[in-house]
Amino acid sequence: MNRPGGTSDYDVGDAQQITREIRRDVNTAVRVIHNASEADTIRYLLNELDEAFGPEPVDILHDGERGIGQVRQAIFESQLVSTDLKRDIITRRDDPRDLNIAVPNSVWNNALAALAVGKPVVLYGPTGTGKTTLAKQLAMKTAVGYDIETATPSWTDQDIIGRIAPDYNNNQVEYVKEPGCVPHAVLQTELYGEDWGLIIDELTRADISRIFGPLYTAIENRSQTLFVTDDEKAVTLSPRVKIICTMNVSDRTVNELDDAITRRFAMIKVGSYDYDSRDQLFRDWVNTSLTDSPINSDALISLFHADYEGLNFTDGGEGIHQFGPMHYRDVVDFLAKATEPNSGPASDPGVGVYSSHPERAVGEAFKIYILPRLLNDATFSQIQELPSHYHDLNEQFESFDLRPAVNLAEQRHQSEEQRLSGR
Repeated sequence: MNRPGGTSDYDVGDAQQITREIRRDVNTAVRVIHNASEADTIRYLLNELDEAFGPEPVDILHDGERGIGQVRQAIFESQLVSTDLKRDIITRRDDPRDLNIAVPNSVWNNALAALAVGKPVVLYGPTGTGKTTLAKQLAMKTAVGYDIETATPSWTDQDIIGRIAPDYNNNQVEYVKEPGCVPHAVLQTELYGEDWGLIIDELTRADISRIFGPLYTAIENRSQTLFVTDDEKAVTLSPRVKIICTMNVSDRTVNELDDAITRRFAMIKVGSYDYDSRDQLFRDWVNTSLTDSPINSDALISLFHADYEGLNFTDGGEGIHQFGPMHYRDVVDFLAKATEPNSGPASDPGVGVYSSHPERAVGEAFKIYILPRLLNDATFSQIQELPSHYHDLNEQFESFDLRPAVNLAEQRHQSEEQRLSGR
């Protein structure tokens, strides 16, 4: 273990001898990772060899289920660990690679190609089309990990590029340079020697022209300094940073965007799902979650298809409201808990509240998760059409009681009529 010249290198046998100390002390774990003499030393600590290290791999033991702590930081800095294993570590308990990629091949391939040439990507489309999940999947396909930020109306270019911020320490105030999300991602690529993803979610919540001004310049001129760190390091936009943004917008809104973003970003629509893709999603959710529910699974899946198609399509073309299939996942999760038989006083009090009236639970789930999201940005003409749409579904699917959804749609229609008439 102690090598000539005072260097301490650790092979698998060395790590096995001090396993207890590694498990007990995070500093020892970090030292062994930094000074590992072979990849198998780190793989042993991660239980990738024989799970002899212990019930939890070293990163979960010391850093928890998620996030980059001291141990994962050391692993990411190691040149011995494969990119795929690093991806496994960064996605503990939240691995988008385990999910089906349900978008058309053209969407997936176009996004990958744009990222390959260093072009930032904007995934746009209606709510519930899986844009955020797709962004994570793209990040994990093209990079070793990612940061995710959700835009807000208060964002400025400082959130993107950086700012000078107060640092309070020992009752004293010092001002330090704090990188924005783009320079931070660049610094991650340099620290780890790996490509890194940056996901900016719900971009249209911010003033895009206001926040992206300096970034536009950096995209056009890669030698342009984005940010200077406290130690005077100049940060420029690196092609190793994969920038992926999402927008909940319609085609009309995209056409009205500032030309500056459409010229510099690859605009990729994530829109309607064909029947087979939707059906696979619905069946995966229902078959996984409703095993103990009295709900008729096939009838529920048929209801999802009928609602989706009635909202998105008509014989003449565009339907009532563009709406994605991912919203129905929340309906399934609600029904799984609300209709599951309550197993006793130790159970959560919300479990089984509709076990005696599962048909009513479906209507309540639509009232809670579907109607509010439709009504959130609906025009008056769309609000006019929703009551009859859900009334027709209620008559078509007699095994379910959709009156809660129908009533909410009618109430909103009446209130809008009164508002427009000035009453």
